[in-house]
Amino acid sequence: MKSSIKLLLSHSVQQLQNNGVFDRTALDAVNLERTRDTKHGDFASNVAMVLAKQARCNPRKLAEMLIENLPQSDLVEKTEIAGPGFINFYLTSEAYLSVIDQVRVEAENYGRSRVGEGKRVMVEFVSANPTGPLHVGHGRGAAYGDAVARVLRAAGYETHSEYYINDAGRQMDILAVSVLLRYLEINGKQVQFPENGYQGDYIKDIAANMHEKYQQQFCIDETALFDHLPQDKEERIDEVILRCKNALGASDFRIVFDQGRDMLVDDIRTDLAEFGVVFQEWFSERGLLENGDIEKSISVLEENGHVFEKEGAKWFKATEFGDEKDRVVMRANGMHTYFASDMAYHYNKAERGFDKMLDIFGADHHGYVSRIMSSFEALGNDPQRLSILLVQFAVLYRGSEKVSMSTRGGDFVTLRELREEVGNDAARFFYALRKPDQHMDFDLDLAKSQSSDNPVYYIQYAHARICSVFRQLVEKGLKTLVDGQPDYRLLKEKQEAELLQMLSKFPEVVELSAKSYEPHQIAYYLKDLANTFHSYYNAHPFLSSEDATRLARLGLIDAVRIVLADGLELLGVSAPNTM
Repeated sequence: MKSSIKLLLSHSVQQLQNNGVFDRTALDAVNLERTRDTKHGDFASNVAMVLAKQARCNPRKLAEMLIENLPQSDLVEKTEIAGPGFINFYLTSEAYLSVIDQVRVEAENYGRSRVGEGKRVMVEFVSANPTGPLHVGHGRGAAYGDAVARVLRAAGYETHSEYYINDAGRQMDILAVSVLLRYLEINGKQVQFPENGYQGDYIKDIAANMHEKYQQQFCIDETALFDHLPQDKEERIDEVILRCKNALGASDFRIVFDQGRDMLVDDIRTDLAEFGVVFQEWFSERGLLENGDIEKSISVLEENGHVFEKEGAKWFKATEFGDEKDRVVMRANGMHTYFASDMAYHYNKAERGFDKMLDIFGADHHGYVSRIMSSFEALGNDPQRLSILLVQFAVLYRGSEKVSMSTRGGDFVTLRELREEVGNDAARFFYALRKPDQHMDFDLDLAKSQSSDNPVYYIQYAHARICSVFRQLVEKGLKTLVDGQPDYRLLKEKQEAELLQMLSKFPEVVELSAKSYEPHQIAYYLKDLANTFHSYYNAHPFLSSEDATRLARLGLIDAVRIVLADGLELLGVSAPNTM
């Protein structure tokens, strides 16, 4: 509906251009918004105020000219000029009634748009280190990122979803050593397991799998691993890593390393797929070193004069691009830093030609934002191409008790455990219900309840209720929608008008959600739509009303059913036919 009014305005502007009122102009700054109070119409536009200067004309006078050149339309009952020059549009009742057939004809395509047509967007999210199973905090980033990707696709963007596997660096070495030490224990060796190694039972499972596969192939002398270690725990584990590498050799250490990496990545991939999150690409950090992207990105910085050397190390002049301090990209020993990998990954992204790149980070990575943005720009990229969105981790409560989560300690609630307890639908909807940068307490009891207080249950129940109406219709042998064209002019109840207006808003909600990366707007829209439907259902009969009225009401609630299902699908939530 909004797009139809936009077309009318565009036609009027074009007519005035043709008449020489102003030159050819872009309408980017022109707004067409729904009014807060329908007393002032259904939509209002600032077009006259935006173009008044170019037309050398008073805004109200220009508004009159624009109205005079609007094409005739069955959608618009009247227009008015308000305030300094706003044009208010009052729509006809037929305009809203026509939405029912529009929804039913377009079905799952209703709400989709072409606003992003021709634009390529990459959404990178989750990207948790493969050092343990995903926990409930990662689940929020997964639900949010996947919903953003779905909404962008619905708005016409060519959207690519990607998981960045952090499979290089110190944390992965700690994982490999943790697996190796548990493997040695299985083989009867006496080991001193580091307090800052990965402690979870999943490490023992990986080690058992390795033992089954390789038997005693990697049984090294454990005594040499623990003699005369440093007192500092971080220095101590680094020394154990070095000794393990020397004892095994590069080739065998790589096998142990890959054993942990591959099993955990496979587990994460399966976990996410069962959660309804399927990535188009899994990008390996290790591949950046192997394909030369790290060296290339550092070379580009050097060529652009953004690198200096100090004490044998190479530093990026990050402060010249707004970062709080300069950053090491290459250590004096010739090893690149973790930051250099991040920089190279974004160099690689930019080279793949995406118009827009979205990084979705956990809030604990907020310190990385300025350094990544500074390096992205220093590599010659338009910073507007990259947006970094932060997601607060969800805090899980059992009753009033907060559950702690620590990947190394192994004391955490996994995403899989959460899904098994409350179900995919409740988990995904609850995650999507808040803005990503807002703190979230995940209420398990509410997520499992079957009441109007549980928003996902209440929305799904609305969909199932409508499906039940149509089943009863067939059981009772009453006329169905295929028996004739409903006369929607019979829909005169207040709640019917509210439902019609809400249905007409759905495309706008999807478009706005895509532009702002805020799928929670769809969640709130669905809550309101379901609430209005339940009120309507409880107040007015469907099956017992006379044929003509029943058919009109059936058409309306069928449109509601379609939009509920479409909206839930954009959030990765099912729309059950029975409950």
